[in-house]
Amino acid sequence: MSVDWLPPLVLLEDSGGDWKSYEEALYGWFRADFLQSLPCWPGKRVGLKRHPMSQGKEATFWHFISEGEAEADRLIDMRRCERIRWPRPTMEAFLDRRPAAGDRLVWWKNERRGEGRYLLALPDFSYLMIVADRGDYVLPWTQYHVERAHQREKFGKEYHAYWAAQKS
Repeated sequence: MSVDWLPPLVLLEDSGGDWKSYEEALYGWFRADFLQSLPCWPGKRVGLKRHPMSQGKEATFWHFISEGEAEADRLIDMRRCERIRWPRPTMEAFLDRRPAAGDRLVWWKNERRGEGRYLLALPDFSYLMIVADRGDYVLPWTQYHVERAHQREKFGKEYHAYWAAQKS
């Protein structure tokens, strides 16, 4: 799937294979896209999950580059790291309408832990971003590459079920 509207991946080799330099480059992109200014979202302000701070970096940053349930036990995910520049343009591509065929982004909404969450995905479901709806504001929650075909199929089914229910 062509993702020419998204910035290029940020690769470890771009930092000479040095993890600390890479982490700082990733954080620099995050800082530019979410701390120096915030992306737009239709009808709501955008916030960030700042706490718990770890190594002087906000929780949202760690959610963007790592995976795991417990904050203290999250593990770095290189596919997430490589896509650190994708969350902002993904959020800005979101339009509060049903995407038409050929759109570069599809979305649906679900409930998780009693909270509404927008799921923004590339049309082939190879990339997913989750944005939590907190009423008068939204929180970018996480983003990741969907590697397995069965996971992509699952998201596709969830997406189609959501829109079928909206028509009812």
